Amino acid sequence: MLYSQTQRKLQQIAQYLQQLGMWSTTPPSAQAMASTAPFACDLMALEQWLQFIFIPRMQALIDAGQVLPSQIAIAPMAQHVWQDNPQLQPLIAILNQLDMLLNEPR
Repeated sequence: MLYSQTQRKLQQIAQYLQQLGMWSTTPPSAQAMASTAPFACDLMALEQWLQFIFIPRMQALIDAGQVLPSQIAIAPMAQHVWQDNPQLQPLIAILNQLDMLLNEPR
């Protein structure tokens, strides 16, 4: 149940990024992908982190039947980065729903 709900949220995030033209066909550099900063914020935009790091890693956990993270806080970062962009508020809401879903006691 948690896997299917999480996968649905990941799909919603991807679809929203695509609709807004924020989905990239070019992956970040190897250096950016190796960033150890939270959200790789030093070397890539948040939407790139979502597309190239977060969504694939979460999908890999789901596909492998691994334990999903139980303490995440992506929505606050999204709110901070995108606070001046009203069209991104629905995406921030989806990220908040995902945060709440994964942070629920299991």
